[in-house]
Amino acid sequence: MTGRRLVEVETPLGPAHAHVERPVRALGTVVLTHGASGRLTGGDLLAVRDGLVAAGWAVAFVQQAWGVAGRRMPPRPVPQDEAWLPVVEALRTGRGRLPGPLVLSGKSNGARVACRTASDLTTDGVLCLSFPLHPPGRPDVSRAGELRLPVTAGIPLHVVQGESDPFGTPGEVRAALDDPAYVTAVKGEHTIRATGPLVEAACAFVATVL
Repeated sequence: MTGRRLVEVETPLGPAHAHVERPVRALGTVVLTHGASGRLTGGDLLAVRDGLVAAGWAVAFVQQAWGVAGRRMPPRPVPQDEAWLPVVEALRTGRGRLPGPLVLSGKSNGARVACRTASDLTTDGVLCLSFPLHPPGRPDVSRAGELRLPVTAGIPLHVVQGESDPFGTPGEVRAALDDPAYVTAVKGEHTIRATGPLVEAACAFVATVL
């Protein structure tokens, strides 16, 4: 049996919504968020959420405040992170708080947020889905520094990347990290439609955090 609830958290950018699914005796918690669309409707995200819940993890599926407000683009990193931190903190405190270990996860822009805030939130792991290493066609504009932040802080990191992702191929992502084992390549582009291998890789990583 799985309990479901909506948690609304006030942030500097307005309310954020966390859709929580918590199995009985959950193994831990994954806080999962969206990319630059601001929506939670992507088939890849939904598949990962469902797969993690089926594997026994509590999942907080978060629509960030700017997405709830209907903004078409995410804010700059500093205000975005400032509005993300209280969401995760609220989920981990008070009555109904979600259990550890805690894994932060997100797709694309959401993966960047997870990497930037992992240390501040004393996260036990970071799972990146389609990390946007660089804008399409601009490998010179690298976000490798953000990607490496969890590793630098001693936090386990894993990236699931589409083989033809224009924001960075698995090979490019591996080159930005110390260990190629940090990256799983799956068939697909920035949106990974082969959800079976995506879910398998996500569940395999979170199992290592236990």
